Amino acid sequence: MNAAVAGLRWTLRDCRLVTGRNMRHFTRQPQLLLFSTIQPVMFIILFTYVFGGAIGSSLPQGVSYVDFLLPGILIQSSAFRASQTAVGLAEDMKNGVVDRLRSMPMSRAAVLVGRTGADMVRTLFVVALMIVVGYIVGFSFMEGPLHAVAAVIVVCLFSLALSWIFAFVGLISDGAETAQSAGFVFMFPLVFASSVFVPVETMPGWLEGFASVSPVTLAVDAARALSLGGDVAGPLLGFLAWTVGILAVFVPLCVWRFRRMS
Repeated sequence: MNAAVAGLRWTLRDCRLVTGRNMRHFTRQPQLLLFSTIQPVMFIILFTYVFGGAIGSSLPQGVSYVDFLLPGILIQSSAFRASQTAVGLAEDMKNGVVDRLRSMPMSRAAVLVGRTGADMVRTLFVVALMIVVGYIVGFSFMEGPLHAVAAVIVVCLFSLALSWIFAFVGLISDGAETAQSAGFVFMFPLVFASSVFVPVETMPGWLEGFASVSPVTLAVDAARALSLGGDVAGPLLGFLAWTVGILAVFVPLCVWRFRRMS
């Protein structure tokens, strides 16, 4: 029992150290920090003022477009932010960082957990910034602070689950450019064929069926219901099912691939 506890502490310590290393690597690149925060802010401002008038008429009475939009933008930003896990991991592999970490007397899980954990922390920072900008342009959480915290947790869990998908993409890619292209091709249709920007009821029937069961839509609908009110149980259960399923598949896949690397 003592050996098991000591092993767990050792693993957690290594995960914390690798997470800290990845966070320092990010903060020491001011251009990356700048552009990763500017893009989601631009989405909020542009979509609110460019499309708000046209789409607002299709929303339920009393719901402004910025209130409808922000939970979707939070999920969209977390999805594209998660794709950077593949890019960062592919870069570390190409630069020999992963090989150096593998050669050290440290937990093998720390490399993967440290990468996905650091990316989730960065997502939380961007989410907080976007909420501040959202309040400036008129957004508000209508269900109170506890529901607001729950909505942020949904966003972070979704980002964590996707990070493990992209960790696998990074492990099988032959470079950062390949990983980035694969992430974009994977996420682009899922994000735009969802309820991020518009209600799925406004889509053609064949697309509505796909969008309504998409993990992106269910995550958005869960965060939106927690933010604005409405049916929470349905989308939240669907979102949790997708999250558990993704983690159950891709965590073992990442571990298997990592162990097979030379």
